[in-house]
Amino acid sequence: MFVVTTLGIAIAFCIATMLGWGSWANTQKLAGRGKLPFQLYYWDYAIGVFSLSVILLATLGSFGTAGMPALENLRQAEPAYFGHALLSGVLFNASNILLVVAIDAAGMAVAFPIGVGLALVIGTVLSFVQTPKGDPLLLFGGVGLVLAAVVLSGIAHSRLPGRKGQGSARGVGFAAVAGAVMGFFYPELMRSISATFHSTPIEAGRLTPYTALLFFAVGVLLSNLVVNTIFMRAAGLSYGDYFATKFRLHSLGFLGGVIWMLALALNVLASGIAGPAISYALGQGATLVATLWGVLIWKEFKGAPKGTAPLVVSMFVGYAAGLTLIGFATL
Repeated sequence: MFVVTTLGIAIAFCIATMLGWGSWANTQKLAGRGKLPFQLYYWDYAIGVFSLSVILLATLGSFGTAGMPALENLRQAEPAYFGHALLSGVLFNASNILLVVAIDAAGMAVAFPIGVGLALVIGTVLSFVQTPKGDPLLLFGGVGLVLAAVVLSGIAHSRLPGRKGQGSARGVGFAAVAGAVMGFFYPELMRSISATFHSTPIEAGRLTPYTALLFFAVGVLLSNLVVNTIFMRAAGLSYGDYFATKFRLHSLGFLGGVIWMLALALNVLASGIAGPAISYALGQGATLVATLWGVLIWKEFKGAPKGTAPLVVSMFVGYAAGLTLIGFATL
């Protein structure tokens, strides 16, 4: 199977993760402009996640001389580790739907810093406890700066005109809950994966990244039958509405899922060299990317009162400085 063998490639994959995780939500914004409810968008997103996991398993996960081929790994793995990967998918799916709701209500420039910022802090701490790799002082110093940037984002959001209504407060609340849940999905996924997946033999009973990602995606898809159906019914939507949606709008959701899943795959592969805590923390620099999209492209802070710009700039500086420290923690 394909694995990462150098720190330089691992860091490059983490940066690619950052770009992918920070950009997929643009497909939701575009679908929303087409009047597609987020509940219908999210079905195509989940299908995109699952489809790419199958493609990766059948290609990069099955060929090459490193590690263990996917089918062999499926035969020798223990059910408990499949369970960790499935649970990871369920946790991610529940949190990501809440994040999508938050984006719909409050915008990318607010939902990502609050939701994904909290997920970064929780996920990084738990991942480091599981696999203590990297300089803890630099790592947690960077995480602290990111947390400060999250606070600044919330303050800046509260100053926007029209942001004190029920819908905006609902968006912030959903983002906070999404982040609290999302922080647990990555450590749970890494529990299923062999720490020596890049070599042979791997830890007995554990999974390679490609088999783990497949079961993660199965968890996403199966839980979506429950979680997203609840949101659909609450909005008065049916599966007939989904099948009546135009192909162009379906393709946006599918593309969003593919982008996000590719970013996750790159991140997990990078973790074998950089360590799970650093790999995840760098990848969750997606908050900075998403905020840039929200501020510069979608103009989500347009009309903000004087004094808001310094808060937004300080938020960017906090994220950039935090990510820089996290990057140096790998050295």
